[in-house]
Amino acid sequence: MSKLKFAIIGAGVWGETHAYLYKEHPDVELTAVCDVNMGRARELAAKFDVPNVFDNHQEMLRKADIDAVAIVTPDFAHGKIGVDCANAGKHMLIEKPLATTREDVEALVEAAERNNVRVMVDLHNRWSPPFAVAKQSLDSGELGDPVSAYMRLNDIKWVATDMLPWAAKSSILWFLGSHSVDTLRWFFNDEVDQVYSVSSAGVLKKLGVDTEDIYQTILQFKNGGIATMENGWITPNTHPCINDIKFNITGTKGMINMDLSNNQMIERFTEDKNDRPDVLVRHFVHGKPKGFAYESIRHFVDCLVSGEDFLVSIYDAANTSLVILAIFESVASGKPVKVKY
Repeated sequence: MSKLKFAIIGAGVWGETHAYLYKEHPDVELTAVCDVNMGRARELAAKFDVPNVFDNHQEMLRKADIDAVAIVTPDFAHGKIGVDCANAGKHMLIEKPLATTREDVEALVEAAERNNVRVMVDLHNRWSPPFAVAKQSLDSGELGDPVSAYMRLNDIKWVATDMLPWAAKSSILWFLGSHSVDTLRWFFNDEVDQVYSVSSAGVLKKLGVDTEDIYQTILQFKNGGIATMENGWITPNTHPCINDIKFNITGTKGMINMDLSNNQMIERFTEDKNDRPDVLVRHFVHGKPKGFAYESIRHFVDCLVSGEDFLVSIYDAANTSLVILAIFESVASGKPVKVKY
């Protein structure tokens, strides 16, 4: 079988994450990189020996010989790029979320169906070993039926102030809340019926980033389960991990607790700092990319080759985006809001 020819749109930090996996995968040939910043595109292409470089995705779709595209742009740009790729007949791995407006969500689903292309959204928390093990316990029946859950998924301030130059055009709900909603939908094996959320702002605005600081959200599922969800990006920069992750799932027969950012599995102390190195998300072992951020990308490739279904369907991702849109509506109205599917 010939290799699948891949292109990356978006040459930032996560575009590089995709490039590491594609260059290692035996079934992939990374043939093109595209970014509106040509200098950044050339830099990524040079690092990974990619022959074709573009600063316009439509030109790339016309000229490059590719089978699949990784869309690794800021979240608000996913819609048009994704529809263009679908219309060009390219399979897609889209970084979360699928899209940030109802119109873009619907347009992407319609374009994928009409063009018979396969689409997965990189909601990679489903590949996190602690969450996968917890889900296995739930599915085996040893926890009983899920009743309630709590999920905290926060970032330190640096993510909004330094890592993401486009943070003011997005929200922590899109950046991390999409993972939270998808994880909770996955655990409850159910769709969210109603949401209620409140938010707070001021810390980041004083630092020059015009976006909300934090959201506290209650999700009510159609079969009666309830979950509390916290997403913020004002955790102090001295926190030992970029993320602050806590999780609880309580069932009729048992429960599971997780602390994935303040545990003592590995601690590093130097003359200048104390931190907890990442050994779960994105790291290297003997020069090879490891961690669940790479495993979700590998899954996309493997399923393209095998024809198997993706663990995250485009419909999963669409419903996750629609839940988040309902959360924004709840914050604006101060009332519970039914999710409109």
